[in-house]
Amino acid sequence: MYLEAFTTFFSELTDTRQSAKITYPLEDILFVTLCGVIAGAEGWSEIRDYADGHLDWFQQHGYLSDGVPVDDTIARTISRIDPEQFRLCFIKWMQAVHEITQGQLIAIDGKTLRGSYQRGNRQSTIHMVNAFACKNKLVLGQVKTSEKSNEITAIPDLIKLLDIEGALVSIDAMGCQVNIAEHIVEQGGDYLFTLKSNQGNLHKAVETAFSETRKAPLGGVSFELQHGRIEARVYHVLSAKQFKEEFSQWPQLQTLGMSMSFRQQKGKAPELMYRYHISSAELTEQQLAEAVRAHWAVENSLHWVLDVCMAEDACQIYQDHGAENWAMLRQAALNMLRSESSKGSIPAKQKRAWMKTAYLEAVLNAGFSDMAN
Repeated sequence: MYLEAFTTFFSELTDTRQSAKITYPLEDILFVTLCGVIAGAEGWSEIRDYADGHLDWFQQHGYLSDGVPVDDTIARTISRIDPEQFRLCFIKWMQAVHEITQGQLIAIDGKTLRGSYQRGNRQSTIHMVNAFACKNKLVLGQVKTSEKSNEITAIPDLIKLLDIEGALVSIDAMGCQVNIAEHIVEQGGDYLFTLKSNQGNLHKAVETAFSETRKAPLGGVSFELQHGRIEARVYHVLSAKQFKEEFSQWPQLQTLGMSMSFRQQKGKAPELMYRYHISSAELTEQQLAEAVRAHWAVENSLHWVLDVCMAEDACQIYQDHGAENWAMLRQAALNMLRSESSKGSIPAKQKRAWMKTAYLEAVLNAGFSDMAN
């Protein structure tokens, strides 16, 4: 069933190679590469090693009838796939297997592929913007920022590709822009933006709105003791309706939020920090607290896992579209490994997939199951 689903969504990719010189079909090389990344391969030669070690299994499934291509062939083929086409295939796949529920939090944040620069030109390093479903821990899509640009221009492009109807889209201060808020609302979603002090009038206006709240005794404080430090947090909300004139440029603005955090760590001075938020959703203090905390899942459950468990920062692939396409393969693999229900860390699951094709099949079935139904 997973083979049919894989073909359904990824057969739309255009093979740019000269047809007379093709020995290994694009679908074969892409499927083998995806399986290799699921199993923890970190480069082209390891993809070839994985295919060579499980050649009988691939051939039983109709792939690699002419044997295993050399790693240079795998590299050239994957690196020349149009990343925009690949991105659309990935997003269609995720829309097929992941249903947005009312109020679900989608966190959007950027990440640099540190090893992706053209050798001799550090300025060419690729920066990606990811959309992450925090509850299910699934990557929904990603886009690359344009050269000499930043996340502000990439975020609207990513939002346009996603189905965000009914979702709450959280973005940090970089994406706190009126036009981004308009894109989200137009597509039926709600926005939650975190502000920074360098945003001048907006930050000052929200801070002023909470000036009386900051003077009052704090209630609803939650304490945590972990990793040798004490942390306390409290959240407050105000209806934006009473400040309508001050925030008239923000579409359908409903809630102003404030989060206070206190941290005491042994040997260090205590830290007290106030953060401010705006949202088009009518949020309670509890809902704001849950959304603000959940947003950081994009750092802890995605970026950290990509770096520590899947060695993304150490990856030295950079030729053509190789870095961008490999990043999408890595995120596809992560989604599928998480969809498979057996216990174990991501590295443990990758080792199982490397050793046992039966486990690889379980991961593929889990990742493509809803598409096959």
